[in-house]
Amino acid sequence: MWDYSEKVMDHYRNPRNVGTIDDADAIGSAGSLACGDQLKIYLKIKDNIVTDAKFQTFGCGSAVASSSILTEMIIGKTVDEVRKITNKDIADELGGLPPEKMHCSVMGYEALEDALKSYHADGYIDLEELKGEETKEKMICTCFQVTENVIWDAIKQNGLKTVEEVTNYTKAGGACGKCRSAIQDIINTYYNKEKSEESMTTTQWILKVNNVIETQISPELQKDGGDIELVDIKNKTIYVKLKGRCSGCKNSTMTLKSFAEKILQDSLGSDITIIEVK
Repeated sequence: MWDYSEKVMDHYRNPRNVGTIDDADAIGSAGSLACGDQLKIYLKIKDNIVTDAKFQTFGCGSAVASSSILTEMIIGKTVDEVRKITNKDIADELGGLPPEKMHCSVMGYEALEDALKSYHADGYIDLEELKGEETKEKMICTCFQVTENVIWDAIKQNGLKTVEEVTNYTKAGGACGKCRSAIQDIINTYYNKEKSEESMTTTQWILKVNNVIETQISPELQKDGGDIELVDIKNKTIYVKLKGRCSGCKNSTMTLKSFAEKILQDSLGSDITIIEVK
């Protein structure tokens, strides 16, 4: 029998903010009914602050509790603050979850990330349309529809080191088991990369960032009449100047900045942040 905190039981028995928002400014989902758990979250945003949040979920008590506490955590916070919430924050706010139920907190994080990935104050931006087919994530676990990025984020945020831990947090590998070797490869790649980054000099890091900008980002922006210039690097914060057509349209600038940040995160780590300078 799993040991649940009083807070988990309270949010399971008395879930907050259940329902939908008809005129939601952002909607995100995670999981699927075929996998046994599904969550959909609705956000109302005004002046960059989440003023309301509601959810619909199909799943166990931990899924209900995680979804309920998440809505309470984000209401009243700025969009930037909400973007920083991790699955660990959700679980901690509940007073902890059994290892076998940590995937419920991950589902909440995924749904929130899905809702905000295309939200900007200037309007909806479809990053997939901008970048094309390249943004499609690699599916690792077809039984539970878990992508490589979800597994990577779970490892990074929670320090997971075994396939069993990844399964507890994401469900990946928990059915047919065919993806377990792929999961182990991701774990190995993550920790090898971490060691490599720790031993990297400042000059090597700058060269690596600049290489991604010059070979992957700049050519794409130039197709749209724009360009990007590396200005400064402070650890994982990268300062850039958007030029040409990019600087002429506020909405376009937001779009291309998001595109550039996504490329850098995919290549160098999800903790990369871009700041535009004039």
